[in-house]
Amino acid sequence: MAHISRKELKKDELRDKLAQGAEAVLSHQSLTLYILIAAVVIALGVFGWRSYTERQTVKAAAAYNDAMKVFQARVRAPGEPSEPNEVSYFDEKNKYTDAAKKFQDVAMKYPHTRPGQLSAYYAALSLEKLGKNDDAKKWLKGIADGDSDFAATAKFELAQLADRNGQGDEAVSLYQQMIAKPGVLVPKPVVMLALAEHYSQKNPAEAAKLYAQIKSEYPDTPIAEQADQELALLPGKS
Repeated sequence: MAHISRKELKKDELRDKLAQGAEAVLSHQSLTLYILIAAVVIALGVFGWRSYTERQTVKAAAAYNDAMKVFQARVRAPGEPSEPNEVSYFDEKNKYTDAAKKFQDVAMKYPHTRPGQLSAYYAALSLEKLGKNDDAKKWLKGIADGDSDFAATAKFELAQLADRNGQGDEAVSLYQQMIAKPGVLVPKPVVMLALAEHYSQKNPAEAAKLYAQIKSEYPDTPIAEQADQELALLPGKS
């Protein structure tokens, strides 16, 4: 066996260390490359999703505006002509039937956009106008149970609908939930005023307490003035 000198051994060790170092550098470069590729893919995905969402929102907004023109359309008298380019109807039932369908289409096609969520709310209002309260409640509950900006608005409309249909206990429960956890679009004093109005005929003492609370907590505001006026109209207060 050939004798290997100490000098040659050192050279071999040096080569091994250099090889290990080079491998570490290459591995590090590979890892960095993979990270960069992953970052680019994620950025492209985020950009693509944002662009897609913006396009969907624009389409939803256009469809929502089209539906709103029907919802707000004028009902003409028999024989009355329409104005140029005007959306109008002879019959409210046909108007709200068309509006409900248009709003439902927008809500189902663009459910994750603000115009789509608002369309769901107006679909419910259109169905209420047609007397289809059970269908309206389904749409309102779908919004109220979600996390959209319009959840509180839908819950308030549910309470109002229950009140109009003689479902007082359900209405009171919803009002109390909203007073405990008010939303931005439906402030606490608005809900308190609605609950006081609910009590005004059958439980005027409870209504009076709520009106007084509104005046105390929100002094020098239009809603406090309204509460004061309603308080004066309660049975036994005249």
